[in-house]
Amino acid sequence: MKLNDLSPAEGSTKKRMRVGRGVGSGKGKTAGRGVKGQHARSGVAVNGFEGGQMPIYMRLPKRGFTAPGTKTYAWVNLGRISKAVEAGTIDASDVTEETLVASGLVRNARDGIRLLAKGDAPKKLKITVTGASKAAVEAVEKAGGSVTITGPSKDAAAE
Repeated sequence: MKLNDLSPAEGSTKKRMRVGRGVGSGKGKTAGRGVKGQHARSGVAVNGFEGGQMPIYMRLPKRGFTAPGTKTYAWVNLGRISKAVEAGTIDASDVTEETLVASGLVRNARDGIRLLAKGDAPKKLKITVTGASKAAVEAVEKAGGSVTITGPSKDAAAE
């Protein structure tokens, strides 16, 4: 069998309907567009245009604000890290953002990774991340580990 021997299954393809080619074709004269009106003409499709009436997107109130320069952090819970340590995917003695991404615990590091406290902390976890919640730091230290935070602290930002 060669590529030029291949053909689509019987009845799976149809020929394109050629419109506006005489009354005998079944789609002649108005070519299925009806009579008169904006949609019978060419060059329609003004998206969101409501015939001169004020469009819905302009009638509805605008809310919210997106501050420029805000950072988005990826986050990981202690429970997921402990499961990965048990499974042998990562080594608890040296966990960095790179190892978290490489092991698949975090898909994309974005502007950094933030450690959250959901779940139990693995024993003697030594982790380096951009940020961590107070509860996560306490849980890791209680389990005999340490957390190194590389990102700017809230105290430094306040000064």
